[in-house]
Amino acid sequence: MTVEELGVILNDMYSNSPDGQAVAMIHLFGIKYAVIIKNHGYTSTEIIRAANINKSYAAELSKGIKLASFVDVKTEYM
Repeated sequence: MTVEELGVILNDMYSNSPDGQAVAMIHLFGIKYAVIIKNHGYTSTEIIRAANINKSYAAELSKGIKLASFVDVKTEYM
């Protein structure tokens, strides 16, 4: 998966998040796609840039990627 494809997915999750849950959706994205992100060596900054959202969210994406080792995503969010 390319960084551009990840950007499209993240933008969709962010843009269509329930009210007040935008940051949680960034974390969820990081959890769901952590393996792909790590395997390709993508940075949070380049994914955030590809998603065309505020660059300050790169830190939130990094948190989600780190959380991936500790949590499982519920099937309704897969």
